[in-house]
Amino acid sequence: MIDEFRAATLDRRMWQHMPGREAAAAAWNRTGLWSEIGRLAIEMAAREPLLRHMLDETVLSRETPAEVVGAALSRRLGSHRNHDAALEALVIETLHEDPAVLPSLEADLVAVTTHDPACRSSLHALLHLKGFHALQAHRVAHSLWQRGRLDVAHWLSSQASAGLGVDIHPAVPIGKGVMLDHATGIVIGETAVVEDDVSILQDVTLGATGKERGDRHPKVRRGAMLGAGAKILGNIEIGCMSKVGAGSVVVRAVPPHCTVAGVPARVVRTRGRIAAGTAAGPCDET
Repeated sequence: MIDEFRAATLDRRMWQHMPGREAAAAAWNRTGLWSEIGRLAIEMAAREPLLRHMLDETVLSRETPAEVVGAALSRRLGSHRNHDAALEALVIETLHEDPAVLPSLEADLVAVTTHDPACRSSLHALLHLKGFHALQAHRVAHSLWQRGRLDVAHWLSSQASAGLGVDIHPAVPIGKGVMLDHATGIVIGETAVVEDDVSILQDVTLGATGKERGDRHPKVRRGAMLGAGAKILGNIEIGCMSKVGAGSVVVRAVPPHCTVAGVPARVVRTRGRIAAGTAAGPCDET
C-alpha cells in the first residue's frame, strides 16, 4: 500500500507546474484508496486555487499514507506550529509502530463514504469530517494507551475533546468500519466496547449509572446504530445489528436485530416486525 502511494506521487509540487492536470492525474490513477485520494486532491487543487496550499501540505507533498494522516490530524488538532509538528510526528510514529491502526482507519473511510450521503468522497472525509478526525485521534490514543504511554494518550484524547467536542477515553477499544456522524457531543466511557461497523450519531453517551465501579460502561456489538442524542447507561449490551432511536435512554440490555426507542427505551421492532402494542413513530429508526 505504501509503495502504491509513493508510485502515485510525482514530484512533490509537480502538479503546480504542469501545463495541464492530466499528467498528474494519470500518475494517481491507480487502484486503491490512497491513489484515489491523491487523484481527487490533484483535481481539487486544479479546481480551487484557494485550497492548493492546504492540499499540498496535507496530501500532495506527502509520500506515505501515514504522513497524510499525520498532516490531516495535526492541521485539525494542533494549536500552534510547535504542537502541530509534535502531533504530526506522534501520529506518524504510531502508525508505523502499530500496524493495526491504518487498516482500521481505511475501513472507517470506506464506511463513512458508503453510509453518509453528505460525504462526497474519501478525500472529503479525510480533510473535513470532524467525526472521522475524532475517531482517528482516538485510534492513535488507544494504541498509545495499549503500549503503556498513558500520559500522552490522555493528552491526545484531551486535545480531541477540546478541539472537536468528542470525548472518548483512550482505553476504549473500537472496531473497524465505524462511523461517528456529525459527532459533536459524543461521550464514551473508559470500559465501553464498540465493535465493527457501528454507527454513532451526535450527542450519544455511552456512560455509567454512577452506581458501579470497574466494568461499568456499555458494550455495543457489531453493526449497531445509535441515534442522535441516545443515552446508553451501565454495563449493558446493545446487540448485533440493533438500533437505538434518537433521544432514547437505554438502561437495559438490547437484544440483537431489534429497534428500541423511548424513555426508558423499549423494543418497538424485531427483525422487521413491529412489536405488539407499539406503533412505529419518528424515533423508530429503520
